[in-house]
Amino acid sequence: MTKERHSTNYSGSFFIHNVKRGVSAKIISFSEDKSKITYYCHREFTVSFKNPEEKVRASYFTELILDYLYPKERINLEVKIPRRTPEDRADIVVFEDDELKKPYIIVECKKDGITDAEFKQAIEQVFGNANSLRGKYASVIAGTTKTAFDVAGFKPSEREKNVIADIPIKYGQAPKYKFIKDESIQDLKIVSREELIRALEKSHDTVWQGGRLAPTAAFDEVSKLLFCKLKDEKDTRKGSNYKFQVGTHESAEEVYARINTIYQKAKAEDAEVFKEDVRLNPKVVYSVVEHLQGLALNKIDLDTKGVAFERFMQDFFKGKMGQYFTPRNIVEFCVKMLNPGKSDLVLDPACGSGGFLLNAMDYVRHYAERNHNKFEAWKLWHDFAMSKLHGIEINDQIARVCKMNMLIHDDGHTNVISMDSLSDFNDISKIHKGFKKDYFDIILTNPPFGATVKSTEKDYLEKYELGKGKNNQKTEIMFIERCIDFVKPETGRIGIVLPDGILTNSSLQRVRDFIMERCQILAIVSLPQFAFSHYGAGVKSSLVFLRRKGEKEKIGNYPIFMAIAEHIGYDATGREVPINDFGTIYEEYQKYLGK
Repeated sequence: MTKERHSTNYSGSFFIHNVKRGVSAKIISFSEDKSKITYYCHREFTVSFKNPEEKVRASYFTELILDYLYPKERINLEVKIPRRTPEDRADIVVFEDDELKKPYIIVECKKDGITDAEFKQAIEQVFGNANSLRGKYASVIAGTTKTAFDVAGFKPSEREKNVIADIPIKYGQAPKYKFIKDESIQDLKIVSREELIRALEKSHDTVWQGGRLAPTAAFDEVSKLLFCKLKDEKDTRKGSNYKFQVGTHESAEEVYARINTIYQKAKAEDAEVFKEDVRLNPKVVYSVVEHLQGLALNKIDLDTKGVAFERFMQDFFKGKMGQYFTPRNIVEFCVKMLNPGKSDLVLDPACGSGGFLLNAMDYVRHYAERNHNKFEAWKLWHDFAMSKLHGIEINDQIARVCKMNMLIHDDGHTNVISMDSLSDFNDISKIHKGFKKDYFDIILTNPPFGATVKSTEKDYLEKYELGKGKNNQKTEIMFIERCIDFVKPETGRIGIVLPDGILTNSSLQRVRDFIMERCQILAIVSLPQFAFSHYGAGVKSSLVFLRRKGEKEKIGNYPIFMAIAEHIGYDATGREVPINDFGTIYEEYQKYLGK
């Protein structure tokens, strides 16, 4: 459980922030080369600062004095434990008396990102120390995951009923709940990108349970709980306890019941995506709540949490669900090429985890923040997110991930639906009336490659120009026609990832003719063979940018901007590299347009 009691107006590393507070208060100091730290408590204690656990201890030491108001003279470090074999030492002990005869709180510090099994070992370690010292409370801190216990009031073997929401402030009573909205010392905390990524990874590892769940199922369950976390942050009223937390003496079943109530409400509001219940046992949910409860997901700045969540998803999606994830460099380039504005209706009919939609939102947000005051900018891009961004995803699990990703970025999730984009327009409109033919200004998409639509399985094949008279057709070809039909005649623009075969194979001339009959080709940018290889897709592809013609529009011969991107900011393994041709290609495209 998280114990921070500082202002949440901070976006860097929470641990570094606390250490700086400790230095300012002159309760810790560093050697000139920062390799050693000195604590000023009951005694001066100097130790190496190179161990990652020391950063956690320094942070919590600062909190104990500045936030929990324990006198530094009653705190000691590396306290020898009697009756322990082999010899053990407690990381931090807070005493009730000046003579240090009455241990009060025993603390065990571990580095951020340890496994659940390692955390349980740390709990046993702190209990052994607390029972030997006869302390009243125990606390285990592993980065952002923290759990506190009432030791004195329970049997030595108890590990569940004696969990408390937080240790007492200055020898007082343990609170019923730790986190209260907009109460500065009890509100959720803002963390850095790396700390957020570790919290997400810990949550996934807890749910995955070492392979008991399939990776995709585990990710789906984490998405459900993250959705609950975000919804709770938004719905909790000022001055009220958050529901997404563990309270003093609460069982796993009680915590699960409260989280499930949040989820069932979300399920009722978004029935087309939230079709399944939470499929985790209460103890697993309880552990995930411990990992996430103290994080202010909604208050972390958008660029920080956007990149953090994308990094977390990217690591997961590689080799598992790669078809749902388009690398950021490609997404950013496509969005920049089509230059969405605040009034443009934007659609991704194969939205996956929401990369194109979120990047379009960020593009408009950055424009608004550069050109308007803070309130005007906030209203402009929020209105854009809520009413202009639309997504369709056939996979229920991934649609939920997309919605949750949108929520992390401050909403816009209500226009994401779970549906087959190739279905009849009337069927799509029944799910959400905002999805109409000839309606959208911009489409940005990376449709699925290689799958086949069969006439025996889908009755809509015959309704497509490119499907008539055929027993089957490739999904990417069907998506081309569907995208053209979705955008407005004359002005609608499309940015789409297509396999090179559509552009070069002689057998697909009919498809190329169809594109040229109905669209003006604005640009074609060839991608390297490895562009999608680290997501399990090795098909050579290009980015194709189109403008739909007017109903009676005729165009003679016209120039087409063409470019080859050999370097795209990452290599075949997905590792970042410094060379990226997209910037130069965009500049050349602007010159081509005469801008």
